[in-house]
Amino acid sequence: MSEPATRYTGGCLCGALRYEAEGPPGACGYCFCGDCRKASGSGFIPFMNFAAGTVRFTGEPLLHRSPTGRGGEAVRNSCAVCGGLVFGGEIGNPRGHTVYAGSLDDASQFRPTMAIFNNSRPAWVPLPKGLTVFEEMPG
Repeated sequence: MSEPATRYTGGCLCGALRYEAEGPPGACGYCFCGDCRKASGSGFIPFMNFAAGTVRFTGEPLLHRSPTGRGGEAVRNSCAVCGGLVFGGEIGNPRGHTVYAGSLDDASQFRPTMAIFNNSRPAWVPLPKGLTVFEEMPG
């Protein structure tokens, strides 16, 4: 008998937009790109990537599209009621979702292993030890 998959739950400030994700995330870390800094109002976004089929959402997200510094498009979702930023990606898109770790119910489940866009990290944000650091987006 195998162990049950780890379950991650979280949502917005008011609870109107929620998610459940099953299994290990594909990547966990900090993104220091200018787009994430502006979207979060902070020095970075702590993220966890999940395959599309492993995440279920309840509630209505307010979807935001914005151009990225690399020429692509960022899709971020916040709560339509309270405005809390919760996840990235479009529901139903097979590319998956980026859950913002600040929205986790249990913050101890976030175990970062990487930092991306370190070349854009503000000097006032310390880099945690033990991470694999990429100056840009890893290939």
